[in-house]
Amino acid sequence: MNTEIAAVLFDVDGTLVNSNDAHAEAWVRAFAEHGVTVDPIAVRRSIGMGGDKLMPAVSDLSEDDALGAKIAERRGKIFKAHLLPHLKPFPGAADLVEAVKDRGLTAVAASSASKEDLLPLLEIAGARHLLDAWTSSDDADESKPAPDIVEAALKRAGASPQNAVMIGDTPYDITAARRAGVRVIAFRSGGWLD
Repeated sequence: MNTEIAAVLFDVDGTLVNSNDAHAEAWVRAFAEHGVTVDPIAVRRSIGMGGDKLMPAVSDLSEDDALGAKIAERRGKIFKAHLLPHLKPFPGAADLVEAVKDRGLTAVAASSASKEDLLPLLEIAGARHLLDAWTSSDDADESKPAPDIVEAALKRAGASPQNAVMIGDTPYDITAARRAGVRVIAFRSGGWLD
């Protein structure tokens, strides 16, 4: 079995862009605006999984509920209007993606963000023009920690799980990659400890 690396799959939020705190702030503000009190620490610890999983993890709501849908929509508006314009890439983010490309490897973003959120984040990271492809929550039935996004990224990369590695910053990235059979490099950039 050939286990030479052919593709590198990148999480984006918290890995290439310093955005995890901003996402948590947007969620907490959106919940509060709708009269729902949530534990900010629980919200922050849930960043990295999709919003469909975050909401029931920190409240009694679901994105399928009328109130949950309003909160999710408001979170997106808060994030885009007030927080996204101030985000910065992690130092060396674009250099890392470029180094992967310089080695002849395929580079694909594998993010739980919506495509609408993902593209500006890739611009902030300086990586959009470097990546061969990207996948978002729009390409998966289930968000991280389910393996769907990683599996979609593998398809876009044209790589097998044995020939890919995922770089991510949360336990949800690690779990999603492992469930897809992909090796993982865990960055501590997202605020998680060992």
